Amino acid sequence: MTESADHETNHLGHPTAISVSTAAFAQQPATPTAGPAEIFTRLPTGTTVTNFYKQSVYDPSDNKIGDVDDVLIDKEGRVTAIIIGVGGFLGMGEKDVAVPFSSVRASEKNNKWYLVLNTNKKALKAAPGFTYDKTKTTWMPAAK
Repeated sequence: MTESADHETNHLGHPTAISVSTAAFAQQPATPTAGPAEIFTRLPTGTTVTNFYKQSVYDPSDNKIGDVDDVLIDKEGRVTAIIIGVGGFLGMGEKDVAVPFSSVRASEKNNKWYLVLNTNKKALKAAPGFTYDKTKTTWMPAAK
């Protein structure tokens, strides 16, 4: 990781954080900024969320362990976590779990990028699950 004056970034240059309170984020109104919005004259460094959202996730042995179902962003605009759907078939019986964004790394094989998480499918299936509440527009602990 590299550290700048105001935040940390992972090996891809993405901001990292330890946790996020999506309920608090979803329930607070947007704070107006002073002055007009900033418009870039040069594109900042980084990568597109498309490289993560709806992408497959693999364990270190190249076994598929799930798919990215969501990317969570805190109030400061930092990507903090990803929601990985694990198990199930065609969306039925799938369990959604949250992992810190900093724990996912992008790798390249045969000129194709893919995501790797240092765990296995069994550990993800045993992790606490979350469900998306469309009314509150936030992730909530899944009912047991």
